[in-house]
Amino acid sequence: MATKALSFDVGDFVVYPKHGVGRVIELQSKEIAGTKLELYVLRFEKERMTLSVPTAKAEAAGMRKLASNMTMNEALATLKGKPKVKRTMWSRRAQEYEAKINSGDLVSISEVVRDLFRAEDQPEQSYSERQIFEAACSRLARELAATEQVDEPTAQTKILDILREAAGTHAK
Repeated sequence: MATKALSFDVGDFVVYPKHGVGRVIELQSKEIAGTKLELYVLRFEKERMTLSVPTAKAEAAGMRKLASNMTMNEALATLKGKPKVKRTMWSRRAQEYEAKINSGDLVSISEVVRDLFRAEDQPEQSYSERQIFEAACSRLARELAATEQVDEPTAQTKILDILREAAGTHAK
């Protein structure tokens, strides 16, 4: 079974769906149970975590390069849209939001951020809503920061500014 492995180099920023933005810190060869494996070693600074991903499984795992400018612009444009409020049970919505965050798809993550954002004049969020919002916002901010080569707080501020501006527009 020949699979075309994605090619990442040491130092590249990559997105791993379940963990967000990491950096390839090493390419390793290991022999495990008599099978030789080529591995990408990823470092996720925010979580202080290191992950080894077999090169042949990287694509199947959803590992990808940082979003292109076009995709990032689409994600930021999504933030400007009108929030979609679903009237289903919170547990079902929470599962859907978690699935979108873990998909690694930037536009889906933006939808979660947009839908869970609360402006100062809006009702307070529940604890679990706030947790999911912060997780999605952090994931989006880390990729935006890596793409625009700024720090995460700067990226987070940009996202919140877009959301506040959009909330003002939708309130009218």
